[in-house]
Amino acid sequence: MPVAGGYGLINTGAVAIRDDLIDWVGTDVPAKYADWPSEDMNGRLITPALIDCHTHLIFGGNRAREFEMRLNGATYEDIARAGGGIVSTVTATRMATEDDLIRSALPRLDALIAEGVSLVEIKSGYGLDTDTELRMLRAARALGSLRDVRIRTSFLGAHAVPAKYTNRPDAYIREVCLPTLRAAHAEGLVDAVDGFCEGIAFDTAQMGRVFDMAKALGLPVKLHAEQLSHIGGTALAAQYGALSADHIEYATAADVQAMAAAGTVAVLLPGAFYTLHETQMPPVAALREHGVPIALATDCNPGSSPLASLLLTMNMGCTLFRLTPQEALAAVTCHAAQALGLVDTGRIMRGLRADLAVWDVAEPAELAYRIGFNPLHKRIFGGEG
Repeated sequence: MPVAGGYGLINTGAVAIRDDLIDWVGTDVPAKYADWPSEDMNGRLITPALIDCHTHLIFGGNRAREFEMRLNGATYEDIARAGGGIVSTVTATRMATEDDLIRSALPRLDALIAEGVSLVEIKSGYGLDTDTELRMLRAARALGSLRDVRIRTSFLGAHAVPAKYTNRPDAYIREVCLPTLRAAHAEGLVDAVDGFCEGIAFDTAQMGRVFDMAKALGLPVKLHAEQLSHIGGTALAAQYGALSADHIEYATAADVQAMAAAGTVAVLLPGAFYTLHETQMPPVAALREHGVPIALATDCNPGSSPLASLLLTMNMGCTLFRLTPQEALAAVTCHAAQALGLVDTGRIMRGLRADLAVWDVAEPAELAYRIGFNPLHKRIFGGEG
């Protein structure tokens, strides 16, 4: 493993794996491992396997036609009148069976796995009714049995107000979102609870009611906050001790201080920033100043971030948000694990899961430097690979 300042790399190191855990890591291999089977990686870089900690991987249909319409001059209103936007995704998702949702998600999941990803978070949120939200979560869980990958699910019932509840968001929260959360939790489908706190979605009072139920059920929370405007979502996330606050382009210095005090991770999503032609940068300097961990994720979704490459996300994080390659690597390994509340992965340490990625690169900065190139040599999942 080549040496590079600040990455914590070990030159000509070795890793011992027992079952699915890391048993030892270092340079001088202890004698007790002398008879173990071994494989020479020929000086390749070994990192923790990558983690995509914010995706909307399960959905019906796609929005390619809307992409084309926008580039041909159509306005948001034109697209909405044509049945586009999130309405089209909700309609397609409601029409899809669980098998349909699984089948359409697998190519996206496979693309992530091919880049060394071992853990993916998947949200609901395109059903906006009980049956479809549960179907999405069941489909997400099923992916973990079909591929060698860990899946974490987030209930995102508070994603948008469906047409039936136009101008009645409180009624939607009371009549649909909260009962569906209870049902999903009872079925064991939820690892965390998320929401979209924004002027076009739900305000802090409405999200507070969702978070109160999450806490009552013993579920951690996370939040889409301050993506398009500043309405107090980041402060709310910190108040509830959220695992993460995501997007946060419009977060203030006070918001960042609150995140630091709460131990909330900042999940930056450059795919959406790029797709939506945003210009408001997330407060990276303040996050660094106050020691808030920074994670990166694809935000893979059919509308604002049709991105299924975590390596490209690393490059975008550096190019668009001015992260360093070292920060980008931490952002898709140890900090991404922290954003999901996990302590058993994201680092190469004794006792942690043996989820590793082996790369054909000379130095770790290459992982964020290249565009459209995958240097993965081998992925090791639970000690197997």
